[in-house]
Amino acid sequence: MAVPGVGLLTRLHLYAQRRTRVQRPVLRLLSCPGTVAEDLRRDEQPSGSKETGDGAVVSVCSVAQSHSGRGKGEESGIPGERVVCGNGLGPFGFEDKIPKKRFSEMQNERREQAQRTVLIHCPEKISEKKFLKYLSQHGSINNHFFYESFGLYAVVEFCQKESVRSLQNETHAPSKGMEVAIPFRSRFFNLKLKNQTSERSRVQMSNQLPPSSKKLFEVLCDAENIDDQLNTLLKEFQLTEENTKLRYLTCSLIEDIAAAYFPDCIVRPFGSSVNTFGKLGCDLDMFLDLNETRSLSTHKTSGNFLMEFQVKNVPSERIATQKILSVIGECLDNFSPGCVGVQKILNARCPLVRFSHQASGLQCDLTTNNRIALTSSELLYIYGALDSRVRALVFTVRCWARAHSLTSSIPGAWITNFSLTMMVIFFLQRRSPPILPTLDSLQTLADAEDKCIIESNNCTFVRDLNRIKPSENTETLELLLKEFFEYFGNFAFNKNSINIRQGREQNKPDSSPLYIQNPFETSLNISKNVNQSQLQKFVDLAQESTWILQQEHLDGPSISGNQPWGLVALLLPSGASRKSLGKKKSRKPANERIKVLLESIKSNRTENFTDTNGKRQISTQT
Repeated sequence: MAVPGVGLLTRLHLYAQRRTRVQRPVLRLLSCPGTVAEDLRRDEQPSGSKETGDGAVVSVCSVAQSHSGRGKGEESGIPGERVVCGNGLGPFGFEDKIPKKRFSEMQNERREQAQRTVLIHCPEKISEKKFLKYLSQHGSINNHFFYESFGLYAVVEFCQKESVRSLQNETHAPSKGMEVAIPFRSRFFNLKLKNQTSERSRVQMSNQLPPSSKKLFEVLCDAENIDDQLNTLLKEFQLTEENTKLRYLTCSLIEDIAAAYFPDCIVRPFGSSVNTFGKLGCDLDMFLDLNETRSLSTHKTSGNFLMEFQVKNVPSERIATQKILSVIGECLDNFSPGCVGVQKILNARCPLVRFSHQASGLQCDLTTNNRIALTSSELLYIYGALDSRVRALVFTVRCWARAHSLTSSIPGAWITNFSLTMMVIFFLQRRSPPILPTLDSLQTLADAEDKCIIESNNCTFVRDLNRIKPSENTETLELLLKEFFEYFGNFAFNKNSINIRQGREQNKPDSSPLYIQNPFETSLNISKNVNQSQLQKFVDLAQESTWILQQEHLDGPSISGNQPWGLVALLLPSGASRKSLGKKKSRKPANERIKVLLESIKSNRTENFTDTNGKRQISTQT
């Protein structure tokens, strides 16, 4: 099932409950090696028995082909004391000190990591030490963490792939009584305790959900300034290291299923899961990459003979995609443990299989050979890595849009998160000096290795982050946020389009209310679904948000601490704020800023900006 999103800022009375400064919670990452490493190292190497002192036994949930090879010569325990705090790889951490990696390098490392990893459904209470000692019989464990979805789960990464095969070879199929188990041996296991009276303890779990509204209110109101609020929002909502690992592991488990038909295939995640702009709870988009399988027929041969595979032929690429996804969908539905609610949506413009991965709690969409989508993810990955302000601004704008129902998880006339991200990038390209380079300038920096043509579309741009000159722009996040709303609150959408390739306003090629050019398929408008009323709603809210931030500049944080300020005031839904503040009036009057704001929202007036004594004020006309 998909992880539900957080309904932002709907109970304003929570502010009045906040009286003391709240420290931001620090999550102890169980993915960090060393939680029980020292204890394990002091233990002797376990014997060949596959049962622990508390009678644990592992059974396979169904899956995977038989493998040979075992890790008996490997040392037990959890090696290495490298501590990974926050998000440890690439730009996934907000304060990364690790050198920036190419997107392809990051993807390959994550995929190889996932292939050494297993997913285990555990009893409600389990001894972490004994659990790891038991698994260490199959080889050294690099790291692990626990989380809750539909039960307690453990993600365990071994140092060697052979350890996974060893565990599979020592695992038996479950006994289901009158039911019959499909004998497919996967890397998704079920752990049971033979001795139910054994000493057990509750393990500490990694959080896979976004923060609650109450927690978010507290940490945002506790920030020092608006810049701090934007950075805090990013830290609270961005994908954690554990959640990123879980997403790659889910793709790897699906790849095990697809490999039965296409041994050289790769299931790659794309979109929010990998472009550094994904938030906790976002869907997992993946595509079945069959390029390696198809490239086998292009290998040159010598001599007088040419050997070819016998294959089935179909009239078009689309029909081939539909047939492949239809079969994979059936396999997921019938053979893959944890995959539920499988839907084959084969007549869509981009055919896909949609399903819920129950163990990970992720809603998944599987397509095939969607290479342009992966290239778009790589481009966003690069933009997010170039400047720390980019991701903070994108997360804030997306959160703002969601709070005001400008975006929705249901398809319709709403602005999408991808469109909002393109608008932020375009805005940052328009700054003086620019914060982000145009796509055309990234293309000029590319070398022969970066050349990429997909379906006749030029997708070439520099992949090496170190070759892109950092921006000299030093504007604060508070200023950028205010200027973003002011820029698009006064943008000539009626005649101009948004184009990140050139980073400048251009005449619209058609009459769509909002025209944002697809960066690679340049004849397409990624916001073609947006109607005029939704665009006008965006413009009105952008103008209103500009005014709110201008008042924040004058007032600053509330001294008494019981009034929303900065980003919190910006995210308040109008109806909830009117109702909540009305209830508080008898106890403590709202300050003049909130009174004027609510009156402005209530009367739904048109806002026009004028200059008075050097300060920007607001005048209204009915």
